[in-house]
Amino acid sequence: MWDKPQLLLWIANLFYAVSAILVLYAILFMVVHLPVFPLRDITVNGELKYVTREQVKYIVDQQLKGNFFTLDLKKARGAFEKLPWVRNVSMRRRWPDGLEVSLEEHVAMARWGNMALVNTKGELFQAASSDISLPEFVGQPGSEKEVAENYMRFKQQLVVLKLAPSQVILSPRRAWQLKLDNGMVVELGRDQVATRLTKFISVYDRTLGTLQRKIQYVDLRYPNGFAVRVPQQQLRGKEPASNAKPA
Repeated sequence: MWDKPQLLLWIANLFYAVSAILVLYAILFMVVHLPVFPLRDITVNGELKYVTREQVKYIVDQQLKGNFFTLDLKKARGAFEKLPWVRNVSMRRRWPDGLEVSLEEHVAMARWGNMALVNTKGELFQAASSDISLPEFVGQPGSEKEVAENYMRFKQQLVVLKLAPSQVILSPRRAWQLKLDNGMVVELGRDQVATRLTKFISVYDRTLGTLQRKIQYVDLRYPNGFAVRVPQQQLRGKEPASNAKPA
């Protein structure tokens, strides 16, 4: 190899190039880590109802370590995402000493049993709420979005009766049950749920709406009518055939 000057020259040039790169990297590393690029202006944006100023200040003081260049955005984003009401976080550096943080909060639609909350996207999240007007959803794990979507349909259908669901249950057998804000329980079953509710609503004013008593329970699973339960008495909206059974 020593008798090949061109090869030796090429190797020497390679060493010079690598050395120059390492030197430049070392200089750049030192410059970036100098305390001359501190984050002085941290702006937090978003329509915040539940995330408190104290929570934000704690994260800024304890989690946002580093300067303009060295701040780990992924780690910082994760710190904000741990806040119970935070759904989404976006962050960007703003030259020369700024950081802009945008927070999106969950908007609660309902309670998921007594365990968690469901947002308007049908997503489950862990947080506490004192809002007693929130309806309750009950279902199998993973069915949150389906229950939320059907709740919105049921709510829209019931507007004409000036009623709303206070509880929506999807059973393990995939049968639907509603409890309305007047205390009435409506059994919808598994099939033709929207159609059953529409038919019930269409005859409500001339049937149950004329009764001067509280209705406890309505079973819409009959093919030719519905069954009604009132305190101390059983009524029927329309008698099903003698051999009819709930669907």
